[in-house]
Amino acid sequence: MTFDLSALHTEFAAWRAADMRLPIWWRDDDAIQPTPELDRLSAIARRSGVPVHLAVIPKFADHHLATRLENAPEVVPVVHGWAHQNHAPAGTKKTEFGIARTDAAKDAIAGLTKLRELFGDHLVPMFVPPWNRIDSGIFEALVNAGYETLSTFTPRSIAEPVSGLTQINTHIDPIDWHGTRGIVEPYELISGIVRLLQDRRSAKTDNAEPLGLLTHHLVHPPEVWDFTEQLLNALVSGPTDVFCARPPL
Repeated sequence: MTFDLSALHTEFAAWRAADMRLPIWWRDDDAIQPTPELDRLSAIARRSGVPVHLAVIPKFADHHLATRLENAPEVVPVVHGWAHQNHAPAGTKKTEFGIARTDAAKDAIAGLTKLRELFGDHLVPMFVPPWNRIDSGIFEALVNAGYETLSTFTPRSIAEPVSGLTQINTHIDPIDWHGTRGIVEPYELISGIVRLLQDRRSAKTDNAEPLGLLTHHLVHPPEVWDFTEQLLNALVSGPTDVFCARPPL
């Protein structure tokens, strides 16, 4: 499936005229083990030149995933909560770390410890709370545990919510989670991306924060795979700088 990204290219022309550049990055959630879908994700990262920050669920990950990523510099493992377990009260939005609970910090520490054992220096100490929800009361505990970055969804309101913790969110999710679970209606999706860029160009939002694509490789229908690669290719063709949380090895 081919998507009309001409509106994005038109917006990029305005960025060039303003002599502005857009930092971009890519995060993918819910990895546990090697799969054909992970292989496809990795291949897109290599072809596009945009590393994918792979949010790994610590409780269920094992050495098979670590072995798969040993020689895959295009895949950057980060920490996805602990067990991707919902602790929210009945009738409220799902969250593992979005409510105050006594063992939240313990779980966050366990996640970092487990994945450091698996990935060593390949792991980036970035905390990605499942469902992109987190209670601010845990921020200090994240820093004390050794986390350096927090990533959720939507434009950040502040670059450093607490000293020592930088927030780098994602902003584009092509999946229609509350409808078909296929791709968001393409015109709406692409128009939304253009609005994100316009807000940055006009300084309504923070352009120092890399614009983040969020994907979920285990549940992609074909059209989401197509869109992911086409969007990444369009982004790198623009006045953009690719962000990677891990320096080159």
